[in-house]
Amino acid sequence: MSHALGSLLFDPAQRTLTRDGTVIELGQRAADLLLALLEAKGAPVPKAELLDRVWPGSVVEEGNLTVQIANLRKLMGPDANGRDWIITVPRLGYRMIVPDSPAPRPVGNARPVVAALPFENLSGDPDSDYFADGVVADILTALTRFGKLAVVSRASSFVYKGRSTDSRTVAAELGAGYLLEGSVRRAGARLRITAQLVEGATGVSLWTERFDGDLEEVFDFQDHITERVATIVAPAIEATELAQSRQSRPESILTYDILLRAKAFIDDETEQGNWAAHNLLEKALQQEPHNPLILGQMVWALEHRCAMGWPLIHPDDVQRCVDYARRGIQYAAGDARVMAQCAIALIQPGRDYDAGMAVINQAIRMNPNDLYVLQVSGVMNLHCGDLDTALQFFDRALRLAPPDSSIRFAMTGIAHLHIVRGDYHRALDYAGRSLALNDSFDATYWMLIAGHAHLGQIDKAREWLRALLAIAPDVRLSRIVKAQPALFAERFTPIVDGLRLAGFPE
Repeated sequence: MSHALGSLLFDPAQRTLTRDGTVIELGQRAADLLLALLEAKGAPVPKAELLDRVWPGSVVEEGNLTVQIANLRKLMGPDANGRDWIITVPRLGYRMIVPDSPAPRPVGNARPVVAALPFENLSGDPDSDYFADGVVADILTALTRFGKLAVVSRASSFVYKGRSTDSRTVAAELGAGYLLEGSVRRAGARLRITAQLVEGATGVSLWTERFDGDLEEVFDFQDHITERVATIVAPAIEATELAQSRQSRPESILTYDILLRAKAFIDDETEQGNWAAHNLLEKALQQEPHNPLILGQMVWALEHRCAMGWPLIHPDDVQRCVDYARRGIQYAAGDARVMAQCAIALIQPGRDYDAGMAVINQAIRMNPNDLYVLQVSGVMNLHCGDLDTALQFFDRALRLAPPDSSIRFAMTGIAHLHIVRGDYHRALDYAGRSLALNDSFDATYWMLIAGHAHLGQIDKAREWLRALLAIAPDVRLSRIVKAQPALFAERFTPIVDGLRLAGFPE
């Protein structure tokens, strides 16, 4: 069936584009690209998917896609409103304007789609960004627990941080029917949160409210915002679901503040940031030793420190990590992300493979759409030797989220998987994409070093080794190897061999 775009008509069978009957000469790649965008019916198409579609089986630079998009835009010309037919979706890919079509929603998803944009920090202190971001992240987490809502991931919505963009444009790019926007202002012990819910297609505000009070009231404010969004968008949601979203909050605003600061440090993915997060979380656990959110972050900090081969903070960090993980599982109260954080600790430093896989499988059942849970499941299946299942989880994470730093585990995991299978060129492609999204993740450098070393490109491998040592000067191969699960040794042997070829410090 032909696709009509104003005065343009594209015939997918013949791969021909005409304007008022006059044929526009398209190359094969431009035709493939146009068809891929049209078949998405207005939904965003990730760059990685377009690269695979237009250059199947080839490793090409992203710049080739940019050139083809620019050429196709020029050939098609503007639409009736003077806009390009092809819209760039920041840090994701591209989408095609489809005449008279509503804002796109995820394929096969009949539930209302909500996106929460970063709340503006009006405190006058840039260092308070972590608090504003943490408030929104917790609202998003609460919304994901309402089964009747589909929630755009934080990774997707937070690319708009610091940008002034029309609500209708943002909604269309995210495929969201509703946007939650707002601001946070802290002044001493006082807090003001302003929130509004906007209809994506029209930009009309459906609800707005301002909350003024003490810092200790932040949880009540979050609950009220979550409840109002859920009530307006999906009236059938039961009050019991809201009650579940309230579980596990830190009891003290001071502890909550510490938790948010620790999260920000952990997201840095550096040894120094990890150390700072650990010290903050120790203080938080002194206040609330059984809080699953704090336990989950502590487990993640310790597990990550062990896995990256960084120097331990305490001699018994491995046992502490496992103990915290078991306590976190005990008090998780249905939180899939906490379960995933604890699950990987059970197999990574803990070597309890059966228990770890049982916990991550339970986390997947609890929330099969959480990007973090999907990626952890991929990593754990890779650790345990099930490469095909690992790839399925990684691929699902890539399909659900834009290629940004939140999916570095999936990108680097796929690179690792291809090194195991001997496809070093493909491994380097995924490792390069991961590095472009987050240049502080040590494991990505392992893949770049090992991949180039196995290809005989020792000089290039050593360049990446120097880059890694610049951000993690104390890393040692012996510590990395010691931290790796031994159930499927073949999973890490080619990585170690490649690192040694490049002269990785033992």
